[in-house]
Amino acid sequence: MTRTARPDRRRTELAAFLRSRRARITPEDVGMPPGPRRRTPGLRREEVAQLAGVGVTWYTWLEQGRPINASPQVLDAVARTLRLDGAERAHLYRLAETPELPRPAPAAGLPEDLPAILAGLDPMPACVTNARSDVLAWNKGYAALFPFLVNAPEAERNTLWMTFTLPPCCNPFVNLAEEGPLFVAAFRHRYSRHLGEPGWRDFVRRLCAASPEFARLWARQDVAETGTRLKVFRHAAVGEVATRATAFDVSGTPGARMVVYHPVSREDRERVERLIDDPGAPVLDHVH
Repeated sequence: MTRTARPDRRRTELAAFLRSRRARITPEDVGMPPGPRRRTPGLRREEVAQLAGVGVTWYTWLEQGRPINASPQVLDAVARTLRLDGAERAHLYRLAETPELPRPAPAAGLPEDLPAILAGLDPMPACVTNARSDVLAWNKGYAALFPFLVNAPEAERNTLWMTFTLPPCCNPFVNLAEEGPLFVAAFRHRYSRHLGEPGWRDFVRRLCAASPEFARLWARQDVAETGTRLKVFRHAAVGEVATRATAFDVSGTPGARMVVYHPVSREDRERVERLIDDPGAPVLDHVH
């Protein structure tokens, strides 16, 4: 019979695992400026804590293997920040002896000509999302503008989650005060078609727990339809990029939408092109 790992052994393994995952992520990977020369590779502990929205002391103790409690929501934020894949995420939850949160339901198949359509829109950033705002596919322009989102684990690759959980230092949304309420109202409009579905209900519960601002806006009960909107984003390498975001339904895939971000000016377009051409920027297009 195999013995259950002793608690101190689990904590030691957890500490080593977290340190190794942190060491492989650079500030540039998550849209942060590189800053002064670093003595060790990867992000600092305080940077992981800031990106995950947890206390620096709490995360330090977690990484040191101290006997502290970690809720599923907090571990979820740490897993997203460290860009853990499915196996790594499950490993983290086992070491922390915490039940894993349910993953989003798989998306329906997308049209086979979608990769060519997305590629043809470059350098305009474009993606395909489902009704719950999970990102299913994207082109090079989108990957260059939102590296943190496209490099996140599949279960955390969600535009609404990114918008309301990233801290101000690393949030790409410049005009969130104006667009945030409309984003939530449009999401509620889609949510009404999925009342009672566990995946949707759990997603809202998790996001309300992770973001007081989302919880405040969700409680307002506002409803709106999606329309063309001005959305301004910032990137550490090029500064602000102003776009007009327009959504189109994807035929044959219920709930799927293609969102195209058209740069407002020539300068905005050139900034996206610079991100795509920069060999240090993530430029892979992708279809789920």
